[in-house]
Amino acid sequence: MEVLSLLEKNNIQTNKLYLYETAFTHTSFANEHDKESYERLEYLGDAVLELVMSEYLYTHTDKAEGEMTKLRSHYVCENALYEYSLNLNFNEVLMLGHGEEESGGKYRKAIVADIFEAFIGALYLDKGIEEVKKFINKNVIPFIEEEKLDFFSDYKSKLQELVQTDKRSLEYVIVDEEGPAHNKTFSAIVKIDDVIYGRGTAHSKKEAEQEAAKDALLKAKKTV
Repeated sequence: MEVLSLLEKNNIQTNKLYLYETAFTHTSFANEHDKESYERLEYLGDAVLELVMSEYLYTHTDKAEGEMTKLRSHYVCENALYEYSLNLNFNEVLMLGHGEEESGGKYRKAIVADIFEAFIGALYLDKGIEEVKKFINKNVIPFIEEEKLDFFSDYKSKLQELVQTDKRSLEYVIVDEEGPAHNKTFSAIVKIDDVIYGRGTAHSKKEAEQEAAKDALLKAKKTV
Protein backbone atom coordinates (compact mmCIF):
# COMPACT_ATOMS: atom_id res chain seq x y z
CA MET A 1 0.00 0.00 0.00
CA GLU A 2 1.26 3.49 -0.88
CA VAL A 3 0.89 6.58 1.29
CA LEU A 4 -1.61 8.14 -1.13
CA SER A 5 -3.79 5.01 -1.05
CA LEU A 6 -3.76 5.07 2.75
CA LEU A 7 -4.86 8.71 2.77
CA GLU A 8 -7.67 7.96 0.32
CA LYS A 9 -8.77 5.06 2.49
CA ASN A 10 -9.07 7.51 5.40
CA ASN A 11 -10.81 10.20 3.29
CA ILE A 12 -7.90 12.61 3.55
CA GLN A 13 -7.30 14.83 0.53
CA THR A 14 -4.08 16.82 0.50
CA ASN A 15 -1.72 18.87 -1.61
CA LYS A 16 1.00 18.29 0.97
CA LEU A 17 1.69 14.62 0.36
CA TYR A 18 5.32 15.15 1.33
CA LEU A 19 4.28 15.63 4.97
CA TYR A 20 2.71 12.20 5.15
CA GLU A 21 5.55 10.57 3.24
CA THR A 22 7.92 12.01 5.82
CA ALA A 23 5.69 10.69 8.61
CA PHE A 24 6.33 7.15 7.36
CA THR A 25 10.06 7.57 6.70
CA HIS A 26 12.20 5.78 9.28
CA THR A 27 15.70 7.07 10.04
CA SER A 28 17.26 4.04 8.35
CA PHE A 29 15.49 4.84 5.06
CA ALA A 30 16.18 8.56 5.41
CA ASN A 31 19.91 7.91 5.79
CA GLU A 32 20.02 5.67 2.74
CA HIS A 33 18.07 8.07 0.49
CA ASP A 34 19.05 11.49 1.86
CA LYS A 35 15.56 12.30 3.11
CA GLU A 36 14.06 13.67 6.32
CA SER A 37 12.88 11.07 8.85
CA TYR A 38 9.67 11.16 10.87
CA GLU A 39 11.39 12.16 14.11
CA ARG A 40 10.46 15.87 14.06
CA LEU A 41 6.86 15.09 13.10
CA GLU A 42 6.73 12.51 15.88
CA TYR A 43 7.78 15.20 18.37
CA LEU A 44 5.00 17.49 17.19
CA GLY A 45 2.41 14.72 16.98
CA ASP A 46 3.14 13.64 20.55
CA ALA A 47 2.22 17.12 21.83
CA VAL A 48 -0.86 17.41 19.61
CA LEU A 49 -2.14 13.98 20.62
CA GLU A 50 -1.67 14.81 24.30
CA LEU A 51 -3.62 18.06 23.86
CA VAL A 52 -6.53 16.41 22.01
CA MET A 53 -6.75 13.55 24.50
CA SER A 54 -6.55 15.96 27.44
CA GLU A 55 -9.39 18.07 26.05
CA TYR A 56 -11.51 14.97 25.41
CA LEU A 57 -11.06 13.66 28.96
CA TYR A 58 -11.73 17.12 30.43
CA THR A 59 -14.97 17.64 28.48
CA HIS A 60 -16.29 14.06 28.53
CA THR A 61 -15.52 12.98 32.10
CA ASP A 62 -15.74 14.45 35.57
CA LYS A 63 -12.57 12.74 36.77
CA ALA A 64 -10.02 14.49 38.98
CA GLU A 65 -6.73 15.74 37.55
CA GLY A 66 -4.75 12.70 38.71
CA GLU A 67 -7.29 10.27 37.27
CA MET A 68 -7.33 12.06 33.92
CA THR A 69 -3.54 12.01 33.77
CA LYS A 70 -3.45 8.29 34.47
CA LEU A 71 -6.16 7.53 31.91
CA ARG A 72 -4.50 9.69 29.26
CA SER A 73 -1.15 7.98 29.72
CA HIS A 74 -2.93 4.63 29.49
CA TYR A 75 -4.25 5.41 26.00
CA VAL A 76 -1.18 7.14 24.58
CA CYS A 77 1.41 4.64 25.82
CA GLU A 78 3.56 2.72 23.34
CA ASN A 79 1.32 -0.35 23.46
CA ALA A 80 -1.74 1.76 22.65
CA LEU A 81 -0.08 3.68 19.79
CA TYR A 82 1.16 0.37 18.37
CA GLU A 83 -2.40 -1.00 18.34
CA TYR A 84 -3.79 2.15 16.69
CA SER A 85 -1.12 1.97 13.97
CA LEU A 86 -1.72 -1.69 13.24
CA ASN A 87 -5.47 -1.15 13.18
CA LEU A 88 -4.96 1.52 10.50
CA ASN A 89 -2.36 -0.55 8.59
CA PHE A 90 0.21 2.23 9.03
CA ASN A 91 3.04 -0.31 9.15
CA GLU A 92 2.26 -1.35 5.57
CA VAL A 93 3.40 2.02 4.20
CA LEU A 94 6.37 2.43 6.53
CA MET A 95 9.59 3.10 4.61
CA LEU A 96 12.60 1.37 6.14
CA GLY A 97 16.24 0.95 5.24
CA HIS A 98 17.31 -2.42 3.88
CA GLY A 99 18.71 -3.74 7.15
CA GLU A 100 15.75 -2.58 9.24
CA GLU A 101 13.34 -4.06 6.70
CA GLU A 102 15.14 -7.40 6.77
CA SER A 103 15.07 -7.52 10.58
CA GLY A 104 11.28 -7.12 10.75
CA GLY A 105 11.08 -3.39 11.46
CA LYS A 106 7.53 -3.14 10.12
CA TYR A 107 6.40 -4.99 13.22
CA ARG A 108 8.81 -3.45 15.73
CA LYS A 109 6.62 -1.95 18.43
CA ALA A 110 8.61 1.24 19.03
CA ILE A 111 8.73 2.11 15.32
CA VAL A 112 5.09 1.29 14.61
CA ALA A 113 4.04 3.35 17.64
CA ASP A 114 6.22 6.28 16.57
CA ILE A 115 4.64 6.58 13.12
CA PHE A 116 1.19 7.07 14.64
CA GLU A 117 2.43 10.20 16.41
CA ALA A 118 4.29 11.30 13.27
CA PHE A 119 1.10 10.93 11.25
CA ILE A 120 -0.79 13.06 13.77
CA GLY A 121 1.91 15.70 13.42
CA ALA A 122 1.58 15.64 9.62
CA LEU A 123 -2.21 15.82 9.77
CA TYR A 124 -2.03 18.78 12.15
CA LEU A 125 0.32 20.72 9.87
CA ASP A 126 -1.79 19.89 6.83
CA LYS A 127 -5.35 20.22 8.12
CA GLY A 128 -5.25 21.83 11.56
CA ILE A 129 -6.42 20.81 15.00
CA GLU A 130 -10.11 20.26 14.15
CA GLU A 131 -9.31 17.61 11.54
CA VAL A 132 -6.97 15.95 14.03
CA LYS A 133 -9.83 15.82 16.53
CA LYS A 134 -12.09 14.20 13.94
CA PHE A 135 -9.43 11.61 13.17
CA ILE A 136 -8.83 10.87 16.87
CA ASN A 137 -12.58 10.70 17.56
CA LYS A 138 -12.95 8.11 14.82
CA ASN A 139 -9.86 5.99 15.42
CA VAL A 140 -8.87 6.35 19.08
CA ILE A 141 -11.85 7.41 21.20
CA PRO A 142 -13.80 4.19 20.45
CA PHE A 143 -11.05 2.27 22.26
CA ILE A 144 -11.86 4.33 25.36
CA GLU A 145 -15.63 4.46 25.12
CA GLU A 146 -16.12 0.82 24.21
CA GLU A 147 -13.13 -0.47 26.20
CA LYS A 148 -12.06 -2.52 23.20
CA LEU A 149 -8.52 -3.00 24.50
CA ASP A 150 -6.75 -2.67 27.79
CA PHE A 151 -3.22 -1.41 27.25
CA PHE A 152 -1.33 -2.83 30.19
CA SER A 153 2.37 -2.02 29.91
CA ASP A 154 3.14 -5.61 30.87
CA TYR A 155 0.37 -8.17 30.32
CA LYS A 156 2.48 -11.01 31.71
CA SER A 157 2.97 -9.24 35.03
CA LYS A 158 -0.74 -8.44 35.29
CA LEU A 159 -1.68 -12.05 34.57
CA GLN A 160 0.91 -13.25 37.09
CA GLU A 161 -0.67 -11.04 39.76
CA LEU A 162 -4.12 -12.48 39.08
CA VAL A 163 -2.92 -16.08 39.12
CA GLN A 164 -0.83 -15.68 42.28
CA THR A 165 -3.91 -14.75 44.30
CA ASP A 166 -5.20 -18.29 43.77
CA LYS A 167 -1.75 -19.91 43.95
CA ARG A 168 -2.17 -21.50 40.53
CA SER A 169 0.63 -22.51 38.15
CA LEU A 170 1.40 -20.37 35.11
CA GLU A 171 3.42 -21.49 32.08
CA TYR A 172 4.22 -20.04 28.64
CA VAL A 173 5.06 -22.34 25.74
CA ILE A 174 6.27 -21.45 22.25
CA VAL A 175 4.26 -23.83 20.06
CA ASP A 176 5.28 -22.72 16.57
CA GLU A 177 7.76 -20.60 14.65
CA GLU A 178 7.66 -19.77 10.95
CA GLY A 179 9.49 -17.68 8.39
CA PRO A 180 13.12 -16.93 7.51
CA ALA A 181 15.71 -16.31 10.19
CA HIS A 182 15.61 -12.51 9.76
CA ASN A 183 11.82 -12.28 10.03
CA LYS A 184 10.44 -15.16 12.09
CA THR A 185 6.93 -15.32 13.52
CA PHE A 186 6.43 -17.04 16.87
CA SER A 187 3.23 -18.45 18.36
CA ALA A 188 2.84 -18.91 22.09
CA ILE A 189 0.25 -20.29 24.48
CA VAL A 190 -0.20 -19.57 28.17
CA LYS A 191 -1.36 -22.37 30.44
CA ILE A 192 -2.85 -22.01 33.91
CA ASP A 193 -2.84 -25.30 35.83
CA ASP A 194 -2.09 -27.03 32.49
CA VAL A 195 -5.19 -25.55 30.81
CA ILE A 196 -4.65 -23.24 27.80
CA TYR A 197 -6.07 -19.78 28.55
CA GLY A 198 -4.53 -17.65 25.82
CA ARG A 199 -2.71 -17.66 22.49
CA GLY A 200 -0.53 -15.03 20.82
CA THR A 201 1.61 -14.50 17.73
CA ALA A 202 4.38 -11.94 17.19
CA HIS A 203 7.84 -11.43 15.72
CA SER A 204 9.66 -12.30 18.94
CA LYS A 205 9.14 -14.93 21.59
CA LYS A 206 8.68 -12.31 24.32
CA GLU A 207 6.05 -10.40 22.35
CA ALA A 208 4.23 -13.65 21.50
CA GLU A 209 4.06 -14.44 25.21
CA GLN A 210 2.76 -10.93 25.92
CA GLU A 211 0.06 -11.42 23.27
CA ALA A 212 -0.91 -14.75 24.83
CA ALA A 213 -1.14 -13.09 28.25
CA LYS A 214 -3.29 -10.30 26.78
CA ASP A 215 -5.59 -12.90 25.24
CA ALA A 216 -5.92 -14.58 28.63
CA LEU A 217 -6.60 -11.26 30.37
CA LEU A 218 -9.49 -10.56 28.02
CA LYS A 219 -11.10 -13.67 29.49
CA ALA A 220 -9.89 -12.97 33.01
CA LYS A 221 -13.23 -12.04 34.57
CA LYS A 222 -14.64 -15.40 33.59
CA THR A 223 -11.69 -17.73 33.73
CA VAL A 224 -8.98 -16.50 36.09
